[in-house]
Amino acid sequence: MLCSLLIWLENTVLSTTLETLADPVRGLGADPGQLQWATGAYTLAFATFMFTAGSLGDRFGHRTVFSAGLAVFAGASLWAAYAGDVDQLIAARAVMGVGSALITPATLAILMWTFTGPARAAAVGVFSTSAGVGMATGPVLAGFLLDHFRWGSVFLVNVPVAVFAWAGVAVLVPDFRSPVRRPLDPAGMLLSAGGLVALAFGLIRAGQAAVWSRADVWGPIAAGVVLLAVFVLVELRLKAPGFDPRLLARRAFGGGNLALGLLLFAVAAVTFYQAFYLQGALGFSPMRAGLANIPTALGALAGAPLATRLVRRLSLRLVCVPALTVAALAMGGYGFVGLRTPFAGIGALLFVQGLSVGMVIGPVTAALIGDLPLEQAGAGSAVTNTVRQTGSVIGIAVGGTILSIVYRRAIEPALEGVPGPVREQARASAEQARHVATAAGRPALARAADDAFVHALHVGAGWIAAVALLGAAVLLITLPAAGVRKGRVPAPDLERARGSVRAGRAGR
Repeated sequence: MLCSLLIWLENTVLSTTLETLADPVRGLGADPGQLQWATGAYTLAFATFMFTAGSLGDRFGHRTVFSAGLAVFAGASLWAAYAGDVDQLIAARAVMGVGSALITPATLAILMWTFTGPARAAAVGVFSTSAGVGMATGPVLAGFLLDHFRWGSVFLVNVPVAVFAWAGVAVLVPDFRSPVRRPLDPAGMLLSAGGLVALAFGLIRAGQAAVWSRADVWGPIAAGVVLLAVFVLVELRLKAPGFDPRLLARRAFGGGNLALGLLLFAVAAVTFYQAFYLQGALGFSPMRAGLANIPTALGALAGAPLATRLVRRLSLRLVCVPALTVAALAMGGYGFVGLRTPFAGIGALLFVQGLSVGMVIGPVTAALIGDLPLEQAGAGSAVTNTVRQTGSVIGIAVGGTILSIVYRRAIEPALEGVPGPVREQARASAEQARHVATAAGRPALARAADDAFVHALHVGAGWIAAVALLGAAVLLITLPAAGVRKGRVPAPDLERARGSVRAGRAGR
């Protein structure tokens, strides 16, 4: 649970740090495309290494892989804390994503082996709650650190937590491994990584070029789609693939994962927008922006247990479809905020968003994984997490690109008669526009940048809400009215697992 908390801390800490990283004086002067990569590189590595990490856990023991992931995560956090430029930060974030990918499947596999029946659902619920705690703590912690120390401190704080968690894992967690070892899948990992990188590159490049017709935009997008299609075909030909597309053929499992992917797409995009809205457009300090995110976390903390109780009385579909619809409407609510929106209104919007998202992610994940046979739990966990992280990667790329394109078109009329260097900086992003407007003594340009950003925020919020509503429609169609099939879940064969551990040690 501490490791899960650490991963969610990292996700929320960076969103509070984006505005500082964009500042040429306090941060690295990153442009929107670089910030998309700084955010997306972590999620991209997380998504593409996830299913390989599950196979490594089956082969070498989940505690062993878990511990390796913590070591990688801590080392990459040190690298990110002292990165000298944006490229180094992006690379460090990618390595942090590899560490998180090693940790997450092992966490869920250990839960599946340790608990059975109702206790397993409760354990997954606690696991989901730890995400809410990370969401609540991360922004406030980041705000405090950014107000008192340099930006690298938000990554440095991961190191002592990782060391403490590593010691706890070594003492408390058994080294479970599956009696059926899944083979490693290097071809699948390379194809999926190449496809997602190409797709993300093309989508982010569209925001930098402000057009979709250029070859360096549609070419990588097309290549990414082709590589991902080949990846699926290759996985279908394997007897024991790391990412098993056959599981998605199950109506409830496939539909639930698609809906979660669409929801995470929307959450990643709206979180990216929110960071720049609070600190950039509204001028919040990092600490105040962190405090503003507490309603989201409180809503998520309340939503997961509330949904668990409601699902027992009603059904998964009757609870999660309305909750996802409300989440979509809450995200669409950003289309009505502005430069003078009261803090209470923003807080209410964020609370509703957190509550409704919390009511979807935990119950749907628990139901989908719990519906699989134990021997497929690792593969199902890999599929679920990969789909969710892929949704986040594409959400950041598409959301940031829409924001960049609409902002550039909206700021253009205000740039007439502005000197060339000032015009180019102002066109790059609202953050750059505010900085250069202050340096050049042009307050009107800063106001125009704020107005252009808010217009882009409104347009993006509409697209985000539409994607989340599509996720609600998918849940409505694919989940049975009575919920995911309920059956007796067999207890894990712990003696068999321990025997495999002893055999593995004897072999070494």
